[in-house]
Amino acid sequence: MSWLNIIGIGEDGVDGLSAKALEVLEGAEVIIGGQRHHGLSSNISAQRINWPSPFDALIDEIKSYQGRQIVILVTGDPLWYSVGARILKAIPADDVTFYPQLSAFQWASARMGWSLADCETVTVHGRADSQILPHMAPRVRMLVLTQNADTPAALAKMLCDRGFAASRMVALAALGGVREQRFEATAETWHHEVPDFHTLAIECVGGENAQWYPRTGGLPDQAFVSDGQITKQDIRAATLAKLAPFPDSILWDIGAGCGSVSVEWMRAARGAIAVAVEEKPRRVEMIRKNMVQLGAEKMMVIEGRAPDNLKGLPQPDAVFIGGGLSAEGLFETVWAAMRPGGRLVANVVTLESEARLIDLHGNLGGELVRLSVQKAENIGTFRGWRAAMPVTQWSVIKPWDVA
Repeated sequence: MSWLNIIGIGEDGVDGLSAKALEVLEGAEVIIGGQRHHGLSSNISAQRINWPSPFDALIDEIKSYQGRQIVILVTGDPLWYSVGARILKAIPADDVTFYPQLSAFQWASARMGWSLADCETVTVHGRADSQILPHMAPRVRMLVLTQNADTPAALAKMLCDRGFAASRMVALAALGGVREQRFEATAETWHHEVPDFHTLAIECVGGENAQWYPRTGGLPDQAFVSDGQITKQDIRAATLAKLAPFPDSILWDIGAGCGSVSVEWMRAARGAIAVAVEEKPRRVEMIRKNMVQLGAEKMMVIEGRAPDNLKGLPQPDAVFIGGGLSAEGLFETVWAAMRPGGRLVANVVTLESEARLIDLHGNLGGELVRLSVQKAENIGTFRGWRAAMPVTQWSVIKPWDVA
């Protein structure tokens, strides 16, 4: 039998628990939870512990009770934007038993009459409000776990600022309980005072000037703050296709510039993380602005020149070298660090760097291509093609038999 049990509880308290979950709760020696959780189970006798602060102290608190029967009470499903995933990083799964309850997302989709499988599920609880931005698009339905009573007004302003003022917003509080409440308005007319504990449903309605960007690679260059040193839209789309982001993957972006490739990597897949390495302070500030404006605030930003500052970083699934290829030991360092099966992409425009790519391609294989983009521009009263500087791109997958 597991010594640690994590039980989801709803607004109906112990009455909503399964027979097994109730049995485990009644047999607990120590119950850990928030004040709300303790209030929902106040008729159960046990030693009561409130969430510690900071939250990371919870792990040490839990381990200190090993050998006793411990219950952690959480809201809804412990493994859906809740503490379960964090706990499993520190405590073996064999030591933990989960008893899930209906999640806030399930309750909200039922109340809205929306298919949960067709909704974007997002949390801004303990995270930046900009987490909703990669999901914002016409006709998209979002279910959002909020931070507190101020969140709906903040998200309403965000929607209005981006041309989605007519979007429908519904705040659903105390779902499944006797105190359940519903507050509804459009983003432009939002005025409600809502309880801290609620879930927000948003149905995006884009106006004539709606500003939104796809999650596929190749955002317009003007979406980014930059000084002109940016991997341009068409080249960036081709680069991201070769990097192939996937859920929870990690990218090292070397010579990140304004961070355009890093931002798009994080937007492209759930949980994907980018480490942007840039030596120029003014461009580091541009990266930070783009992180906020485009919903990639979990990006890691490293100021300095690679490879000197790469030690201790999480192992990458992919590496993009957009600058600094000629730095001594850079390629050797990132190639050694990258996981087997990982993808490396390098873009260069100078002949000296191109020669380096030709050598690497000759030694390691992969694909070497020349990318050239021409755009139609006015020439007097006529139009003609204006070519951008060609980019030489090398992409390669690290073999599994290479250490």
